Amino acid sequence: METDKINSNKNEISKKKGILTLSIIFIIVGGLVGYFYWKINSTRIYIEDAQILAPKIALSSANGGVLRELFVKVGDTVSANTKVAQVGYNIITTKVPGIIINVKNNIGENFSPGQAVATMINTSDLQVVASIQENKGLNKIRIGDKAYFTVDAFGSQRFPAIVDEISPTSKTADVVFNISDKRQENYFNVKLNFDENKYPQFRNGMSAKAWVYKTK
Repeated sequence: METDKINSNKNEISKKKGILTLSIIFIIVGGLVGYFYWKINSTRIYIEDAQILAPKIALSSANGGVLRELFVKVGDTVSANTKVAQVGYNIITTKVPGIIINVKNNIGENFSPGQAVATMINTSDLQVVASIQENKGLNKIRIGDKAYFTVDAFGSQRFPAIVDEISPTSKTADVVFNISDKRQENYFNVKLNFDENKYPQFRNGMSAKAWVYKTK
């Protein structure tokens, strides 16, 4: 009986030691995971709200006049010097290759000088345009910083980029109310350049997420 009791105590002690050892291992592993997560995130800035976009190019007549004829439609891929429309006696042509994204199909309507008859983008100008709140790391970002981004349509695949431009002014933002007053949450655009020739699968307007490596 005494021997059984001793063995039982030994087993109990052994079990407690095993549980303690596992607990220590879990604490150490959890601490290491937490440290590396902090380390990684302390060196980069995450921007959730981003899109792949190209600047819009307005196609218009300098003299204005009546829209007499359209030669393109939305979705057309055009080369440089492609005829777009006839306004008055003037033929509007493209200066660069790209894609037509909007047309005013109002034959007979009078267009003012400089009023766009059609709008296009140059796919060579595609960029990641990321919108970041001013207190979320904007002051740590510099032109030339390395970055990478993911595109929702392509899952977790990462694409390299470089910070090319930081907007000098904020864009329209929401008003956030608190107990004592109301304040404006200001967002700024950060534009990232990438090699669009390597990624012909990208389309204007695709949703993305971006990470910028902090400037020390």
